[in-house]
Amino acid sequence: MAAATALLGGGLYANANAASVQSEPSSSASPSNPGSTSPSDPGSTSPSTPASASAPVPEPTGSTGTGTDVSDVLDAATTFLNTLDDDQQADVLLDFTQANATAWSNLSCGATCRVGIELSSLSDTQLDAAKAVVEAATGTGDDTGYDQISQILAADDVLGETDSSYGSGNYYLAFLGTPSTTGTWQLHFGGDQLAVNLTYKDGEVEGATPYFVGVEPTTWTDDDTTYAPLSGMHDGLVSMLEGLTDDELTEATLSDSTTDVVLGPDDDGAFPDAKEGLAAGELTDDQQQLILDAIEPWVEAADDTTAASTLSTYESELDDTYISYSGTSALDTAGDYVRIDGPGVWIEFSVQDGVVDTSRLNYSSVYRDHETDYGGEFSFS
Repeated sequence: MAAATALLGGGLYANANAASVQSEPSSSASPSNPGSTSPSDPGSTSPSTPASASAPVPEPTGSTGTGTDVSDVLDAATTFLNTLDDDQQADVLLDFTQANATAWSNLSCGATCRVGIELSSLSDTQLDAAKAVVEAATGTGDDTGYDQISQILAADDVLGETDSSYGSGNYYLAFLGTPSTTGTWQLHFGGDQLAVNLTYKDGEVEGATPYFVGVEPTTWTDDDTTYAPLSGMHDGLVSMLEGLTDDELTEATLSDSTTDVVLGPDDDGAFPDAKEGLAAGELTDDQQQLILDAIEPWVEAADDTTAASTLSTYESELDDTYISYSGTSALDTAGDYVRIDGPGVWIEFSVQDGVVDTSRLNYSSVYRDHETDYGGEFSFS
């Protein structure tokens, strides 16, 4: 593995099918549908339902919504789809249903819990085009957005050196609905420790959550470069807690210890009825700024324009936002946990023992929004 920023380019995935996958579309290739065994959702179409048997590839467009410029995302999506044959397009272009949208996981469970096309099945040309879609849709900051996503996949390659069930090729990309400036569709990308769900409606980003991100190992060195993709998230939360007085820390302490995120996969809409912890409205301006700084790395997973708009919304809601934690405030011990819960924002960060290497730590985190998960398109009871 060279630099993490090169991770999503061709050549760094273990491509088991490289000899048989063509770089140009061909009707002869017929890879199986990676999403065909994903869990179904009662009352809706099952995961991996094709958007249409003859779903058109969208035309490139220069149109933009008022929320953010999505033309680069649409152009990248079109370019990617044009590298695929009909069967591969059917794997990627699926219906925007609740079952498909919620088919994600933080586990190395492959097609049993995800929909879309597996990256290891793509040729280098197709993989480069897939990379461009994810890059166009996400943020440009260091250790956030696309850079963070690249490093998460690099960490999976580190695990893959020990356990073959891990690796950056075991990630899936799908478009739920047809990419367009009209109607609703979702960019759905993820694998072990990562779930990106960006929902677009009429040319604008309607929702950038759920965003699950985790990493094991939490830091590693390759070619004299040290990677720590969740360091900004971790350090921001530590600074937020360090800014509290002893009495405030006591008020922020959860009554029950929490050893994992509460609203992970399959927990959609299960926000607690009552907020817990310390109200940010009781804090000074400097302390509130530390909370906003802590929120920022999660928000910056989305494109820069969307991130700025969302952060402004969360800033306006700070007085009604609560922070809480269990374990230690240093976030350096398995069992440490932090939560930020506002009218919109919901962030959890959990420190756990490593799964592959139990002598090291694992970070798991989820970012949701009370109103705009999956673009606010579904109701969860």
